[in-house]
Amino acid sequence: MVGVGHKPDTVRLAVAKGEVRMRSETLRLIAQGEAPKGDVLNTARIAGIMAAKRTHELIPLCHPLPLTKVDVDFAIDPDASRVVITATARCTGKTGVEMEALTAVSVAALTIYDMAKAVEKTMEIGRIRLVTKTGGKSGDWKREDDA
Repeated sequence: MVGVGHKPDTVRLAVAKGEVRMRSETLRLIAQGEAPKGDVLNTARIAGIMAAKRTHELIPLCHPLPLTKVDVDFAIDPDASRVVITATARCTGKTGVEMEALTAVSVAALTIYDMAKAVEKTMEIGRIRLVTKTGGKSGDWKREDDA
């Protein structure tokens, strides 16, 4: 584990995105809350938030962080037949929250898959990436090529 005790506390924020691609009928069921297992997006939101809070238990050498906010949001994109997931993590601390945001997106995507796999097993999870981060010694960073 990297030593961070000497670093000052700063406000840290990270935003990550990802997507789950699927057939249009599967997307319709999810968007209308009619999937066999119930409300897919609200369940995935809770799963993503819970995962962000436990990132240090899932990824070796990650520091446990005092998260002050985690949001997981979804956009239905019928043109591309996908759910776009955006997770935002925030804390005041000595190290960044990028892994927490990325973990939230990943677990939310896995939850969407799990809850809709009875309808479609060919869904694809992808494009999980850090979009922006603020705070810390390295300062602010934003992905330039994100559409």
